[in-house]
Amino acid sequence: MIYEMRTYYCAPGRLPALNERFSTITLKFWEKYGIKQVGFWTTLVGSTNQTLTYMLAWESLAERETKWNAFASDPEWLAKRAATEAQAIIVERIENQFLTPTAYSAMQ
Repeated sequence: MIYEMRTYYCAPGRLPALNERFSTITLKFWEKYGIKQVGFWTTLVGSTNQTLTYMLAWESLAERETKWNAFASDPEWLAKRAATEAQAIIVERIENQFLTPTAYSAMQ
């Protein structure tokens, strides 16, 4: 397995809008494309409390490329994402990493 960790840095005060978008829109598209989430986290203590971090599980980078590209180019998703940002941007920047588990990791 390969794990993708993505951190979204929200514009001030826009974390609730991002959480709403994931819970009511994005996850339905991920289900449509077979994108498997591991979990979502907000920052309790850290440099900012305006972040959302989540992990996705992939069988391979090829699977990730195929499924993510299909999701990211879905016209309905693009329209719904744009509608959620019609009045103000939600995410200022995104960081992502691809992680592989060590031989002693509980997550394989």
